[in-house]
Amino acid sequence: MTHTLDRFSTTTGYIHSVETCGTVDGPGIRFIVFTAGCPLRCLYCANPDCRHLEDGKLVSVDELIDEIQKYTAYMQASGGGVTVCGGEPLFQPQFVREIFRRCKDLNLHTALDTSGFCDLSIAQPVIEFADLVLLDIKSFDPTTYHNVTGVSVEPTLALARYLSQIGKPVWIRFVLVPGLTDDPQNITRLAEFLATLTNIEKVDVLPFHKLGEYKWETLGYEYLLKDTPAPTPEQVNTALEIFRSHNLKAV
Repeated sequence: MTHTLDRFSTTTGYIHSVETCGTVDGPGIRFIVFTAGCPLRCLYCANPDCRHLEDGKLVSVDELIDEIQKYTAYMQASGGGVTVCGGEPLFQPQFVREIFRRCKDLNLHTALDTSGFCDLSIAQPVIEFADLVLLDIKSFDPTTYHNVTGVSVEPTLALARYLSQIGKPVWIRFVLVPGLTDDPQNITRLAEFLATLTNIEKVDVLPFHKLGEYKWETLGYEYLLKDTPAPTPEQVNTALEIFRSHNLKAV
């Protein structure tokens, strides 16, 4: 079935859901669009039901904009806007670009939450209409990154460098998983890399949780991190201090 679905349409796309009053995926109150489809297979994914295009609902850009317009007063009053996440938004690049383009016509702030796993030529037209990029870097170590996601870290690092070159504001998101991404050397290398960039507004250190485990079970997927604990406050503080020691704002 997947091969019949069009992920390069400019007028329609597949979404999992929307959230009308988000407060963590960018500044202010935000309308959040969760797209369907993702090439990564992250071990701790909280939305495994977003993996495939057919997991989503086909909607038009016009439909989404009509819904977004109902909340523009709240977004503008709070300094908020529209965030597109997933899934992986860049899996449907032309659809997301058109959403952002239409949002700019409404003078709405736009944010792209992405893993960065795609060719730069695909990402660039979308980024043109994004005011902020929330870039998820699961690990700096290539082996660990591949173990966590099933793909290479290089496209993500290339996108990070490009975003710095063009001066696009970026929030980095780093999930701290005990026994997987919490090695101080791994965190230090990521901090060293981020310190070479000029556009990082902050680093969000996100403690690992298992809130999506039930979805894995419902879908019949094996949840390999079922015995992994949440990080301790001490582990979180260690990560924060490493980033801060490299003159990065970490929260």
